[in-house]
Amino acid sequence: MDENNKMNQVEEESSIDYAALWAAVKRRKHLYVIVLPVAFVLACIYALGLPNYYNVQVKLSPELSSKSSTSSLSALASQFGVNLGGRAATEALFPTLYPDLMNSVDFKTSLFPVKVKREEDKKVMTYYDYLLNEQKTPWWSGAVKGLMSIFGSKEKEKNLKVDPFRLTKTQTAIAQVIDKKVVCDVDKKTMVITIDVTDQDPLIAATMADSVKVRLQDFITEYRTKKARHDLAYTQKLYKEAKERYTRARQNYASFSDANQDLILESVRSKQTDLENEMQLQFNAYNTLAQQMQMAEAKVQEDTPAFTTLQSATVPVKKAGPVRSKMVLMFLFLVFIGTTAYILYKEGELKKLIGMG
Repeated sequence: MDENNKMNQVEEESSIDYAALWAAVKRRKHLYVIVLPVAFVLACIYALGLPNYYNVQVKLSPELSSKSSTSSLSALASQFGVNLGGRAATEALFPTLYPDLMNSVDFKTSLFPVKVKREEDKKVMTYYDYLLNEQKTPWWSGAVKGLMSIFGSKEKEKNLKVDPFRLTKTQTAIAQVIDKKVVCDVDKKTMVITIDVTDQDPLIAATMADSVKVRLQDFITEYRTKKARHDLAYTQKLYKEAKERYTRARQNYASFSDANQDLILESVRSKQTDLENEMQLQFNAYNTLAQQMQMAEAKVQEDTPAFTTLQSATVPVKKAGPVRSKMVLMFLFLVFIGTTAYILYKEGELKKLIGMG
C-alpha cells in the first residue's frame, strides 16, 4: 500500500496541468495579436528581399581503366581501401578525387574567363565580371556595403591578371563564391559524377554547368594521356629526323647514280653500293619509326578516357528557390513558440514544466 501511494504521488507530481497552461496563455493572448502580425511583415520583407536562384545538374559516367582482368576487381576493392594492384588501383586521379580537383584554386580560377550572358540581354561578359558586378543582393546587404564604403577605403587592384599562386582579395572572394555555386559529388558505388551549378540567371547556370563539365573532362583527359602524348611527341620528332635523313640519302644516291650512269669503274660501283646501303639503312630506320609513331598515336587514343553523359545541362524553367512561403511559415512558427515560452515564463508555468522534466 505504501508503495502504491508513493507511485500515485509521483504520477500526480509529474503530470502536466494543461488547463493551467491554457489559462496562462489565454490571459496574455493579446501578445499573439501584437507579435505575430509584426513577425509576418518582417518575414515577408526578408523573404521578398532574397533574389531568386536556379539550379542545373549534370551527370557523367566515367570510363574506368581496365588493362588487366583484375582491374575491375581493383576498382571495386579500392572503394573499401584495399589495394589489389593493377592500373585501376594505381590510378592517381580516381573519380572520388574529382570533387577535390574542382575545389582547387587552379580549377576555380580557370572558370574566370568563361564567356556568359544573361537571358534578358545580349551583353557578353566573363564569369568573373558577372559575379563581381552583376549579382543581385538583398537590400540590407547593399545598405551595409554602402555604409562600409563610406567609412572604409575601397581596394584598388592595379594588376587584374589572375595568378593562382597569389590571388588578390577580390579574386579570392570570387573564388569562394564559385566554391558555393559549383559543387561536384561522386557516388562511390556507381562512380557517377554529379555537377550542380546554382546561379541567379537560368541561362548562365546552364552555360556554366556545361562549361564545368567540358573543363573537367579536358583536365582528366590531359592528365590521363600526358605520358602517352609526351611519348608521341618524342616519336614524332625522331620520325621527322629519320625522314629527313632518308630523303637526303635517297637524293644523294639518285644524284650519284645519274652523274655516273655510263661509268663502270669499280670505285664508282663501290661508292654507289655504299650510298645504296646508306639509303636502305635510313629507310629501315624511317619505316620503323613510322610504325612506332602509329603505335604511339593508338596509345594516346587508348588512354583517352570516355565519358557518358547521363544528364545534359538544360536551361531551367522554374526557380529552385528561395521558397518564400515556407520561410515565412517557419519564421511564424518559431515566433509563436518563443512567444508561448515567454508567456509561460511570465505566468510561472515554465518553471513547473522544467521541474517536471
